[in-house]
Amino acid sequence: MGCFECCIKCLGGVPYASLVATILCFSGVALFCGCGHVALTGTVTILETHFSKVTTDHAMLTDVIQLMQYVIYGIASFFFLYGIILLAEGFYTTSAVKELHSEFKTTICGRCISGMFVFLTYILGVAWLGVFGFSAVPVFLFYNMWSTCAAMKSPVANVTNIDSICVDVRQYGIIPWNATPGKACGSTLGDICNTSEFYLSYHLYIVACAGAGATVIALLIYMMATTYNFAVLKFKSREDCCTKF
Repeated sequence: MGCFECCIKCLGGVPYASLVATILCFSGVALFCGCGHVALTGTVTILETHFSKVTTDHAMLTDVIQLMQYVIYGIASFFFLYGIILLAEGFYTTSAVKELHSEFKTTICGRCISGMFVFLTYILGVAWLGVFGFSAVPVFLFYNMWSTCAAMKSPVANVTNIDSICVDVRQYGIIPWNATPGKACGSTLGDICNTSEFYLSYHLYIVACAGAGATVIALLIYMMATTYNFAVLKFKSREDCCTKF
């Protein structure tokens, strides 16, 4: 066998679906974790500076955000390892399915491991759908504030009393109703929208939401690839049992 034929045969064993899913998963998780972490820090700064100047009013929110940042560290570490394991499992199952080596035989243990990854990937896919929906919430809140500021600046708005336009974050349940001032109106609201913390946090939340969506797509690709490979391996095992008799 020549070098060219050998390379073609080796390339035939590459799990391209798992490889694409791994790259997409790493990119999505990195965007979600990195941008989400920085955006949460900026959100705390905005709340402490403009909406809740008494520390005790937003103490619970601060603790929750810090906990979420620690969870982000765990998510990044877990998916880095899980992506590598799934890619390795993709190489194993692809080689077994395509029978690149004549002595390559599937075992019950290998099929059980493949089935476990199928089940776990389905569970993670459903969980990340929830994460994707949750990550859209801060995007919606920041968009409401940004659109209110844009409406005040618009020349066609014809606003007679700009101080009557307010954004009250207490109505979203972020901070308690007794928090002071709890809302921003008029020029104060415009100043908040012009701060670097607001601009950066808003766009980072958008990128984090996009990263969560990319991770969902990656897990869907993983689901299809692992389910297909597991089904073929199970079918091949039945063929092996039939040929023994």
